[in-house]
Amino acid sequence: MRVDYKKHKLEEEDVNKNPIFQFEKWFQDAKDANVHEPYAMTLATANKAGQPTARIVLMRKFDEKGFVFYTNYLSRKGNDILENPKAGLLFFWQDLERQVRIEGVLEKDTEQESDMYFQSRPHESKIGAWTSEQGKVIANRKVLEERFLEYSEKYPDEFVPRPPHWGGYLLRPTAIEFWQGRPSRLHDRILFTLENSVWKMERLAP
Repeated sequence: MRVDYKKHKLEEEDVNKNPIFQFEKWFQDAKDANVHEPYAMTLATANKAGQPTARIVLMRKFDEKGFVFYTNYLSRKGNDILENPKAGLLFFWQDLERQVRIEGVLEKDTEQESDMYFQSRPHESKIGAWTSEQGKVIANRKVLEERFLEYSEKYPDEFVPRPPHWGGYLLRPTAIEFWQGRPSRLHDRILFTLENSVWKMERLAP
C-alpha cells in the first residue's frame, strides 16, 4: 500500500530557530490531534561492539537540557548505555504525517528527579518496578506474579521507595531532524545540528 502525504508542509520561515521550541510546538499539535500515545518514542542504543537494538519507551519530560525517560538500569538498554552512551530517539506521529529524529548522548537523570517521578507513578507501577528483573529469563509467568504479590505485601501503602536499579536517563541532543510527509515522496526535512553550543539549521533532500 502506498500513501501520499498531503496534510501539512514545513517551510524554513515557519520553523522556530530553537529546535526544542519547534519540538514543543509539534508535540502540542500531536496532543491536540489526539494522536495515540504521543509520548511514545523509539529508543535506539548500541553496545560497545556496535550491535544495535531498539524499543519503544515513553518520554516523560523535555526541556532545553534534553529528553527524559525512565527504565531499569540493569536492562539491556541500561547495559548498552554503560558501554556506549550515544543513542537515538524517534517520534512518529502518523496522524500528522510527521517524524522527529533525535541524536545525542545519554546520562542518568538526577536522583532527586528520579525519586520525584517514581512517587508520581500509580502504586501498582511502583510495585512492578521492584518485581521485574527486566530482560532476564524467568521460568514462567507465575514467578512474576508471585514476586508482585511479595512486594505488594512488603509495600502495602502508597509510599514505595524507588529501587536503586530504576531511574531516569536524559538524552542531551546533538542533532534534531523534523520530517513532514509531502506528496510524491518530496518530503520536507529540516535538520538542526549543535555546533559550538549554537543550533545550525539546514534542509535535507528527501
